[in-house]
Amino acid sequence: MSASTARPQGDGLRVARLLMVLSSVSPLFILWAIRGNSLIPDGYSIAFCALMVVLPNFFLGLRIRAARKLKDKRELTVGHAEDHRDHILVYLFAMLLPFYSEDLGSWRFFASSLAALAFIVFLFWHLNLHYMNLLFAALGFRVFTVHPPSDSNPLTGKATYALITRRVRLSPNERVVAYRLSDTVYLEVSE
Repeated sequence: MSASTARPQGDGLRVARLLMVLSSVSPLFILWAIRGNSLIPDGYSIAFCALMVVLPNFFLGLRIRAARKLKDKRELTVGHAEDHRDHILVYLFAMLLPFYSEDLGSWRFFASSLAALAFIVFLFWHLNLHYMNLLFAALGFRVFTVHPPSDSNPLTGKATYALITRRVRLSPNERVVAYRLSDTVYLEVSE
């Protein structure tokens, strides 16, 4: 790739990141579909909520499939890793429960809930928390934040990434082959 066509680091897969963020908030739409509201007829509300559950998760499946098909693999070396099972609990209690209990009976409450959801989507995007997905947990995956090993090279050991894996722990200097789902999220190859 020439210098004129090279993208800045972290610029790739923006749509993938956004749809991964939306897939991470899809349980909220399941709760909203079940609960309903008095402002929007059930047919429209349920259809919209179903769309917000199915499309982002379908895209996530397509992204995983594309990474496998294109063999978009990286060999990653672990410096040290932090298990983030607790992030799922924080996610559940901080986001889903308050939204579920929110009264959507007036347009003002409905608009405030949508604004709060937009803030959460922005924070998940900005803080690279797009790997938060209950589907991964339900399928037995764990998410680790991996810090590359430090060495004398000033460019290594700076960027952390999320590794989705079925492993219980990761050891320092361990090498892992993973598919790239976004510039900061990888899914371990399990062949």
